[in-house]
Amino acid sequence: MRLVLPLLMVGALLLGAPGSVFAAVENAVLAGGCFWCLESDLEKLPGVLSVESGYSGGTVARPTYRQVTSETTGHQEVVEVRFDPAKISYPRLLQSYWRNVDPFDGGGQFCDRGDSYRPVIFTNSEAQAQSARASRAAVARDLGVPESKLKVEIKPLKTFWPAESYHQNYANTNTPRYRLYRLSCGRDRRLDEVWGSKARSGAPWSTPAKR
Repeated sequence: MRLVLPLLMVGALLLGAPGSVFAAVENAVLAGGCFWCLESDLEKLPGVLSVESGYSGGTVARPTYRQVTSETTGHQEVVEVRFDPAKISYPRLLQSYWRNVDPFDGGGQFCDRGDSYRPVIFTNSEAQAQSARASRAAVARDLGVPESKLKVEIKPLKTFWPAESYHQNYANTNTPRYRLYRLSCGRDRRLDEVWGSKARSGAPWSTPAKR
């Protein structure tokens, strides 16, 4: 009896507090132009467990990079972010996402043009959809523009298709080429124009002062 009781207590603790033993992991799928860049930007965030480049939004199963960039599949370049919601919430993740894209450009992002590069927030639940819509409203207030000026689409996720292996972790495995591409594409220059000191950050939203 002395041995059984402690075992029962340990079992009850394990069953009663799953969050402390088996940490929950959530996924977010986001499109924001070149997936090399968005992958590199978001994987640095505390609480993000992994980021994988891929494709989503279209109708072709298991698409290839060549197919997607031909603009015939309906897919966008995306990243799938696996994160620990106890360390970074979905709304907080979206704050960093917005500060790493040009929200006014629906025809691509930066030097990359076409439907496959346009910005999209793909949601996998109604809770994510509500958070995404709230974030878009917050961005409009933060930038002092009508929400209609923002070109980031919010739509339900269907399927995430991983990209080819040579695209994964590209910023770290092909650093000189990645840095040259990012510089020549003008990504950071445009982010600084749109977001100022908040570019590439997860700073809280602010409401512009009324004039």
